[in-house]
Amino acid sequence: MSTSTTDPDVVSRARDWAAHDPDPRTRAELLAIVARAEAGGDGVEAALADLESRFSGPLQFGTAGLRGAVAAGESRMNVAVVTRASAGLAQYLLDNVGPGARVVVGCDARYGSSEFMDAAAEVFAASGAEVITLPKQLPTPVTAYTVRALECDAGVMVTASHNPPADNGYKVYLGGRLTDEDGNGVQIVPPADAEIAARIASAPPADEVPRSLDGITPASDDVVRGYIERAASLRGETEPSAIKIVLTPMHGVGGQTAKSVLNEAGFPDVNLVPKQAEPDPNFPTVSFPNPEEPGAIDLSLELARELGADVVIALDPDADRCSVAIPLRSGDWRQLTGDEIGAILGEQAAADASRAGDTLANSVVSSRLLGRIAAAHGLESAVTLTGFKWIARAPGIRFGYEEAIGYCTDPAYVHDKDGVTAAVRVATLVDNLKSEGRTIEDLLDDLARTHGLHATAPLSFRVSDLSLISDGMARLRANGIASLAGSPVVVAQDLAEGSPELPPTDGLLYITEADDRVIVRPSGTEPKLKCYLEVVQPVAEDGSVPREAAAQRLEQIKADVTAALGF
Repeated sequence: MSTSTTDPDVVSRARDWAAHDPDPRTRAELLAIVARAEAGGDGVEAALADLESRFSGPLQFGTAGLRGAVAAGESRMNVAVVTRASAGLAQYLLDNVGPGARVVVGCDARYGSSEFMDAAAEVFAASGAEVITLPKQLPTPVTAYTVRALECDAGVMVTASHNPPADNGYKVYLGGRLTDEDGNGVQIVPPADAEIAARIASAPPADEVPRSLDGITPASDDVVRGYIERAASLRGETEPSAIKIVLTPMHGVGGQTAKSVLNEAGFPDVNLVPKQAEPDPNFPTVSFPNPEEPGAIDLSLELARELGADVVIALDPDADRCSVAIPLRSGDWRQLTGDEIGAILGEQAAADASRAGDTLANSVVSSRLLGRIAAAHGLESAVTLTGFKWIARAPGIRFGYEEAIGYCTDPAYVHDKDGVTAAVRVATLVDNLKSEGRTIEDLLDDLARTHGLHATAPLSFRVSDLSLISDGMARLRANGIASLAGSPVVVAQDLAEGSPELPPTDGLLYITEADDRVIVRPSGTEPKLKCYLEVVQPVAEDGSVPREAAAQRLEQIKADVTAALGF
């Protein structure tokens, strides 16, 4: 996200940036805006506002690295920004490892990804690093896998994951000689992010940063093959499965890799959604390239009904996240929440004594059910800050997840969320349950009967003015929330103050007498204020699961939180 500054001489700053922009396209784009700002007339105000936005401060490392719209200017994603970011990271590697650091670079299929990957690789090579480039347009988890598999000191993935089509991003992993085993192959956290940012700020203008093709080595075929074989092995079976899978990569880069993995795992009947099978940075069939968004998996559900499928698996565009839809006893289909997927994969992991690690981990905004599953199996649980850069660091992690459909199911090999391996775990679960005459719906009901029905829902407010977010948080801090769905609030915690369990983070937590919970926090990747709602409903004496009552209670809480925020 960008930081906001006021600069009365933004035209001068823009001219200076353009003079040092090595990309002729973004240089021309910026100079055209400058010309409109200097021309006078009706377009001046709009041009100046545009420049103010493009120079509102350098992009900063947020929850998932650098993210921004692909366009000219210091507050956007472009070759100049990527060049300077890579120069800062290269200097960090030189200062902490010395010459010869090993770096892997990968990219997705978004606008600018190929050029940004080339720029990053060439900057690292010129700094004296040993640079390994993955084939372009591969899933983010392949980059995370390579950091550990090749004992790299750093990894860079050019991706904006599930952000809007206009965006791109720059994700950094550290490994090798720069971290301990808990952080090996995990995204950067403080103080590394601030230390890298300081070196980016000190980097020369982009056209003065050295670039070289010498020292860049394409990854051998064995690297990607190693990822595919490892992911496929997670099923643990060799007998072909009879289940029918519908798979969508959401116009992203995960389709062929995930299909290959599932086929090699013994799932021959994998059906890609035709209109979404190939990478397309325009994401033409969805309004927003996120499997969680309403309507995003409609084409998948149509195909699933037509084929009589057993499960729908939807990957986000860089395939590090995974959503799931299941057929119900009623004949309808239902997309699971991220927390429901976390619960079934957590139960699967907890029951599998062959897996390394004794800890199930999730983020503070995710359901409390995973901790109760861990306790029932005699395992440890860990609650972390939001983002896989924190979740994956949990010591002794066997499985980790966040409610935003991210799942770490094989931490020894991919120390990050991985939609492809999550797909294998889900398909394995569906197959095993079917052999017992059971379904995912049955498993969810069993978990509710054992631990109470934990129902969750998001409540998000997308804003064009970021001050609305800070105003809403300030209003809550000043006034609090007295009750939710008629139950008095008995715990009100400002997460910014920190606790023995968590370091400080900008968020507010409320728990009611009825054990309902709400957490409110600003998004780390988008201009959103996000609220995470959870209710816990006891199961009826006859064993029926009160999903409708839980849904109604969640709607009551949504209304109460909206009113408290003043939105």
